[in-house]
Amino acid sequence: MITLPEVLSLAALLFCISVAGIFLNRKNVIILLMCIELMLLSVNMNFIAFSHFLGDIHGQIFVFFILTVAAAESAIGLAILVVMFRNKDTINVDALDSMKG
Repeated sequence: MITLPEVLSLAALLFCISVAGIFLNRKNVIILLMCIELMLLSVNMNFIAFSHFLGDIHGQIFVFFILTVAAAESAIGLAILVVMFRNKDTINVDALDSMKG
C-alpha cells in the first residue's frame, strides 16, 4: 500500500524538477511548455492523493477540469509556437522579443 507521504514526496520531486527545468533552460520554448505541464501534473497528483486518502471525490473531479484547461493551454501554446517559428525561423526565447516596446 502506498502511503500519502510517499505520493506527496513524488509530487514534490516532480514539481522541483519542473521548476529546475524552467530556471535552467530559458532558451527553448518547447521545454518551457513541458516544464509548466509537468508542474501542473504534479499539482494534480496532490489533488488525487488527498482525494483518495480522504475518501472525497471532489479532488478527482477538480483534476478533470484542470486537465481540460491544460489541454487547451497546450494546444494554444503550440499553435502560437508554430506561428512564431514560421515567422522567425527559430524557437529561441531570446529571438522572440518582437512584442517589446
